[in-house]
Amino acid sequence: MSRIWVIGCMTLVLAGCAQPNPQRPSHRKGTAPQKDSTLVALMEMNQRMTQAADEQLLHAVQGEEGAFALYEHGTWAAIRQAGDRTRPVRPGETCTVSMQVYALNGQLYRDIRQTAQAGRYELISAIDENITEWHHGARLTLYAPWYAAYGITGTEHIPPYENIRIELAIE
Repeated sequence: MSRIWVIGCMTLVLAGCAQPNPQRPSHRKGTAPQKDSTLVALMEMNQRMTQAADEQLLHAVQGEEGAFALYEHGTWAAIRQAGDRTRPVRPGETCTVSMQVYALNGQLYRDIRQTAQAGRYELISAIDENITEWHHGARLTLYAPWYAAYGITGTEHIPPYENIRIELAIE
């Protein structure tokens, strides 16, 4: 059935809609929406693993000499040599970093010299997120959790979920 209205010299025709009404979400019937139990379990497991990594690094840092500072992404750093205070590393600037990557037990995994742009995620996030706070010529000791280092996949030389110590020099 259609309805016709005449408004001034304009005629409007409204046809009856044959479309069904939209369905209500299931939680509006009085039941809460179902949670994805797999997703919840994975999130809880990730949170426990992250907390364990943070505790392991805290323990490692407490056994070290020097003043370590905790950075926003879970990385601990101690500046061994401040570098040239007139030459801070700027975002987007190309710099060369030398780093020796160790397991927390002291095993050397890699000795790397790499040229990268600061803040462009060409380095692991433990370094890249903080490099603009340091200066050229600086030497640091970093303790990085797996989630800010080589992550769940690791590399050819570094196992997955590995917390590491890095001896870093910024040139």
